[in-house]
Amino acid sequence: MLGCLSAINISGQTQSFAEPRVVTPGTGTAAPSDAIVLFDGKDFSQWESTKGGEVKWRLEGGAMFVVGKTGNIQTKQSFGDCQLHIEWRTPDVVEGEGQGRGNSGIFFQKKYELQVLDSYDNKTYFDGQAGSIYTQNPPLVNVCRKPGEWQVYDVVYMAPRFNADGKVEIPARITVFQNGVLIQNNFVIKGTTYDKTTGYVAHHKMPLELQDHGNPTGFRNIWIREL
Repeated sequence: MLGCLSAINISGQTQSFAEPRVVTPGTGTAAPSDAIVLFDGKDFSQWESTKGGEVKWRLEGGAMFVVGKTGNIQTKQSFGDCQLHIEWRTPDVVEGEGQGRGNSGIFFQKKYELQVLDSYDNKTYFDGQAGSIYTQNPPLVNVCRKPGEWQVYDVVYMAPRFNADGKVEIPARITVFQNGVLIQNNFVIKGTTYDKTTGYVAHHKMPLELQDHGNPTGFRNIWIREL
């Protein structure tokens, strides 16, 4: 049973704290003991097509790869506040330029996109490159590895809060590390990625979504912690 402890804070007020629960960390990038493993390289058991039915992406070498024109995929479970670990790679054979190179995306609650793109020596608009909150905020730095090399996003996402009348009370926030480097620092998300005129529309927990943008981008080692 967790214990409690009372303490006096700097303002002279008494605060009570619950004993922190024990979580066993994973080795390296492996999932900690309280994480939900969304993809371990074996199957799509935690995923479904956003069109309904089974995922039609390709499994190979412990990773999943986008199969163009088969559509986006989403988790069967819905999430709000979370810590996400996801590894991704763009094709080692470079084709196209700008937004046509290794394009994909990670949508939190199916609405707010963290961009995936081959941004190694590849010019595009700054708020559309890898690590950007798409069309809202570019990454602080470009730390992309070469095409074909695996990269890592570690994300802390805080879902928006809405009033009883459906208006946003607290907007969503996101912090992102790419390959161990801070690229989004508690950024306040301005609203739904593709509908800037509406801003926020009230919603509850929703699935995590990965984008089919036509490029054979790969993903592996995906786990999430509900906060």
